[in-house]
Amino acid sequence: MQCEEVLHRLRSLASPENVAGMARFGINPHDTLGISVPTLRKLAKEIRRDHALAQELWASGVHEARSLAAMIDDPRQVTEEQMERWVADFDSWDVCDGCCADLFDKTPFAYRKAVAWAARDEEFVKRAGFALMAWLAVHDKKAPDEAFAAFLPVISRESGDARNFVKKAVNWALRQIGKRNAALNAMAVHTAREIQSTGSRPGRWIASDALRELTSERVRERLHA
Repeated sequence: MQCEEVLHRLRSLASPENVAGMARFGINPHDTLGISVPTLRKLAKEIRRDHALAQELWASGVHEARSLAAMIDDPRQVTEEQMERWVADFDSWDVCDGCCADLFDKTPFAYRKAVAWAARDEEFVKRAGFALMAWLAVHDKKAPDEAFAAFLPVISRESGDARNFVKKAVNWALRQIGKRNAALNAMAVHTAREIQSTGSRPGRWIASDALRELTSERVRERLHA
């Protein structure tokens, strides 16, 4: 399938009403068509893996085309240079999180990029670092605990960032690591309590929200089952 054909398909599915609704949830409405993720996933299954097409779709700048690009790209062909180009283009939390979930966390560079991006100042680059941590905790079933324990000092260090899209991602990463198993739960709870004691307002929110879930009976029962 050619890029122009895919873009034509996407534009035929555009919904201005959905764009307005997405904007209310903090999604950037610029170059956005208002197409749902399930619809994009259905199209991605039809296209299948296509690295070259993914590059063209990303370069179009169309919001949904970029989400689709992450769904169809081949992580085996993704380079660090491509990851840096794409992360620099992130301008909306949904594209950021979707790209990390559908593509970046499947590359051999994911753990390194998570730490590197978490230290960057750009809002959506920093968010991508923590989104990667969260998705790796969910998707990488074979990774050792040490890989995730190494993220906890980074989470603690960056917990003072008050920007909404950043602090929510920091909280998300902490919660997902803490739900992985009982050992990581104990480490994440310890980290959250340390953050809570620092006095930072965003840090206190991150920690309190994470502790509510990580110390809940539901989570504890699941981890110790």
